[in-house]
Amino acid sequence: MARKVQYRGKTLEELRQMTAEEFSKLLKSRARRAVKRASARYRKLLEKVKKAGSEGKAEKVLKTHLRDAVIMPDWVGLKFGIHNGKEFKIVEMKVEMIGHRLGEFAHTTGRVAHSGPGLGATRGSKFIPLK
Repeated sequence: MARKVQYRGKTLEELRQMTAEEFSKLLKSRARRAVKRASARYRKLLEKVKKAGSEGKAEKVLKTHLRDAVIMPDWVGLKFGIHNGKEFKIVEMKVEMIGHRLGEFAHTTGRVAHSGPGLGATRGSKFIPLK
């Protein structure tokens, strides 16, 4: 039995039929404000997504630097290249991501694994005592 994924009690089909204004009423206040006061860059991204969605280009990666964009229901199934400061991380949008920000899914910091001294270490740190 497949689990039916919903956002605030609405299925994906119901969310896709809503207008942006109706959907924004389901969002939390901070995300609702971001959608309402969409910057020019955010509006440009919305146009790019609408164009890619209408052409059926789910395989095409939409690259963006706009990490604070709120994920909308019609983005589900599309692939985004989200810039993390160094490279574009490819993320496929899922129903569970609706209402979150793009930047939450492309981490900017990596794991640091400290090990023994190696190349680039100072002269004093290359000596490791046995006891």
